Amino acid sequence: ETGQVHFCSAAPGTETELPELDMLLGQAPVRFAPPPPRASAAAGDALADGGQLSVLVPEAEEGDAAPPENAHKWRMVIAYDGTKFKGWQYQPSPPTIQCFLEDALIRVTKLDRKKLCLVGAGRTDTGVHAWGQVAHFTTPFAYNCLDGVHSAINGLLPRDIRVREISAARPEFHARTSTKSKIYHYKIYNDAIMDPFHNHYAYHSAYKLNPHAMREAAKHFVGIHDFTSFANAAHNDRVRSPVKKITRFDVTEMGAILQLEVEGTGFLYRQVRNMVALLLQVGKEALPPDIVPIIIAARDRKELAKVALSAPPHGLYLMSVKYDKEILEPPEGSPSISFGRTHQLSKCKLTFY
Repeated sequence: ETGQVHFCSAAPGTETELPELDMLLGQAPVRFAPPPPRASAAAGDALADGGQLSVLVPEAEEGDAAPPENAHKWRMVIAYDGTKFKGWQYQPSPPTIQCFLEDALIRVTKLDRKKLCLVGAGRTDTGVHAWGQVAHFTTPFAYNCLDGVHSAINGLLPRDIRVREISAARPEFHARTSTKSKIYHYKIYNDAIMDPFHNHYAYHSAYKLNPHAMREAAKHFVGIHDFTSFANAAHNDRVRSPVKKITRFDVTEMGAILQLEVEGTGFLYRQVRNMVALLLQVGKEALPPDIVPIIIAARDRKELAKVALSAPPHGLYLMSVKYDKEILEPPEGSPSISFGRTHQLSKCKLTFY
């Protein structure tokens, strides 16, 4: 993963065959696949307070355009330390995760970003980490083997970002709109003195928190609710339904670490960090657990702002994105999933190199 990958380029307006590179990356002849169907609106579930959940048709975004008929789709699972990055979403400066991934894919595939159509499952914010971010991209050609392209991509990425696996995806698979649920972790280091090895990866609370009270409060988030009170204004023009379903919200003690794990069908901008902020106030016993349904019912972000500030980003992790099993089935004749190459030592090598 730390090796260098060198590519040769052709003069503008010329075509150059690179059989050795194609063999290295496992590139295969083009096979044709039908374009994916578009998502449609569906009837929703009932709200916990008696209202009705409306499932909106996802808004069109960059990368959402239907790929050409000869496109092949590839799914990636990505892990990253978000400390140095301005979140996931593409922007050339300051750098983002998507920007570095696209740059690596452009160099490996020799395609421009419009043809790659890279789309992530979620827009993690500045400083937020991920272990199981999912993204897809398209190419006009197929691969016989994915190990070579996997190694090439990771060899071009900074050490803070790693593609954990690459697999062929069905034409109808979409990293964002096919999502069934997402799981986030938030880590709190609950001790008088902060462990410096957790400084960038957990929020430090010197106040002794009450995990039992936090569990009681977290139960009120479970269900289908209008989470307007827990959403910051997004920096884009997308109109998203504030109604979301939380399936579980666990609070687990692991020594000095207090881990909050929430799973839901979707989350609004900074929703998880705002929910954590309120649970922190409950854990400090500054507020009772039953404050949660009161803030939810207010449907006003200003009501939460009166009692809690947003939790900082460095304690938040996108752990996994779940999809229906059927849509993850690879197309017939696809190459095996690549989990990265393993290396073996020969007798002539020293074990500590």
